[in-house]
This record gives sequence, structure tokens and C-alpha cells, in this order.
Amino acid sequence: MATLSGIREPVEKEMAQFESFFFDTMKSNIPFLRTILNYVIRRKGKQMRPLLVLLSAAINGNINESTYVAATMIELLHTASLVHDDVVDDADERRGAPSIKALWNSRIAVLLGDYLLAKGLLVSIDSDRFDMLKIISEAVQSMTQSELIQIQKIKKFNTTEEEYFDIISGKTAALISACTTTGTLSVTGEIQTINLMREFGQNIGIAFQIKDDLLDYSTKGFTGKNARNDIREGKLTLPLIHSLKKASFIDQRKIIPIIKNKNKTEKDISRVVDFVLSNGGIEYTESKMTLYTEKALGCLSGYPESPYKQSLIDFIDYSVTRNH
Repeated sequence: MATLSGIREPVEKEMAQFESFFFDTMKSNIPFLRTILNYVIRRKGKQMRPLLVLLSAAINGNINESTYVAATMIELLHTASLVHDDVVDDADERRGAPSIKALWNSRIAVLLGDYLLAKGLLVSIDSDRFDMLKIISEAVQSMTQSELIQIQKIKKFNTTEEEYFDIISGKTAALISACTTTGTLSVTGEIQTINLMREFGQNIGIAFQIKDDLLDYSTKGFTGKNARNDIREGKLTLPLIHSLKKASFIDQRKIIPIIKNKNKTEKDISRVVDFVLSNGGIEYTESKMTLYTEKALGCLSGYPESPYKQSLIDFIDYSVTRNH
């Protein structure tokens, strides 16, 4: 199975350069803000998105300052979205540590997210990369719209499979696609290549989100902050959407009140998991994940063999075989 350390290897030096660039943008002369930003930096995640920016650039040309600009903008956007997500979800934990919202309060978390978004805007403007700013701004718009649609759908309990794919295309896939698009744009203006890598990112993003949704139904001891969260919230993701479609009317009548219940017991959650398992929801969802994995691999088929291509292939593998 692919590992992130192995995927990073061809661009290890460039990732260190990116971190230096990124950390420079996180400096502040305001003591209180500096304290919060330092907390964010110390708890950096896997940095999969800036890694994808760098690999997308490297497979198409030579990594340069514009590549670091793109990676920094993406990481600022991603970090801002996580800070805001913890407010929306009322989450007190992020990456195994207290969230900004928990350590300070929701107001400060919202303001910090806004600050990070503004920093992303300034990075692009200071570098005269308005083309990248447009791509990333469109991703932010898409992510926000899709989140609002998903919230509405949870309340109405009427998400179809087509709507599910529209939502994840607009959320997770939009940001991943922005990674591959801006990374490529930093080294080439060739429209065909940029569009190919945009499609590549879109397919990875969809497969990545499908894997996330599968993990919520994992029976292999998966644990973590988000364990069974989709089930607890009554969120209709693909495993459940398909299972409801395939189940008998009587079984639907039995399970729907449990899914809608906002105060589920562990027994209720187990019943939802069993319902999905018995109606083929896992197998069907895995088949869709495989479909988008193959589409992503197909986007790379025309590239000559190189360490960068192999890392992108491994990135796809990691996205759909991870256990968290």
C-alpha cells in the first residue's frame, strides 16, 4: 500500500521550500493572532493538497515560485475551511487536539478563518496570479454552495444518488481539482494539459470523498473524531442512498425513523450499519469508487514514466486504501 512519505519523496526538497513559504504567510505582529497562528502551524495535517499541487506541477514542468504560491493559497483555503467547519459542526476536536473554536470561541474561529482566506487573496494579488485566484475563488464558491445544499438535504431527507455526486463534486472534488489545476497552471499555459489535470483532480476528489463515506460504515475497527458521524447526523451518503433504494418497503419503514432520530443509541447506529451491509450498500459504493479511481488513472496514461507520475498513481491508491 502507498504511503505519504513515499509519495512525497520525489518532491521532498520542494515540500520543505513550500513549508518555508507557507510559514512566512502565517506570521503576524499582533501577539494574540500570532499565538493562534502558531497553534495552527504546530498542528499541521498531512499537507496532501499542497503535495498534490507540487506533483501536478512537476509532472508537467519545473516547479517554480508560482507553484509555491498556488500551494500556499490552497493550504490557506483548506485551513480556513477546517476552522469554519468546526464552527458549523460544533466540533471541539481537530486532528486529535482541541479545535480553535474549543480553545477560544466560535467568534474567534470565524474571524481566524476569514483572516486566512484574506491572506490567500493577498498571496495571489502580491504575485499577480489572478488566474489562480479565479480558480481558487470558484472552488470556494462551489464548496460553500454544496455545503448549503447538503445541509438542506439532511433536513428534507431526500438526497438522490445524482444529487449526492453533485454535492461531493462541488465540495471535496472542487478543492482537489483546484490543486491539480493551479499546480499545472504554474508551469504551463497549455489549455489541453490544464483541462486534463483538472479532470484528474476532479476524479481523485470524488474517489477520495467516497472513501470517506465508506469509512463511516467500516467494520474493521475504524476510530477517530468522525467515526459514525454521518450516521449520527442522519446524513444520506452513497452507501445509505443505495441501500434505501434496494430495500423492501417494509425494511425502509423500519429503518427510516432510526436514521432520522437525532439521538441515536449505539444499538441504533449498529442497525443502520447492518441495514447498509445487508442491502449491498458497501459493495455498490466500492464499485463507484473504483470507477473514479480508474478515470483518474486514465488521465495519467499519456504521461511518460517518471517518479512524479508514480507518486500521483500512489496518491490515488493512498486516497482509496487509507483507514482514516
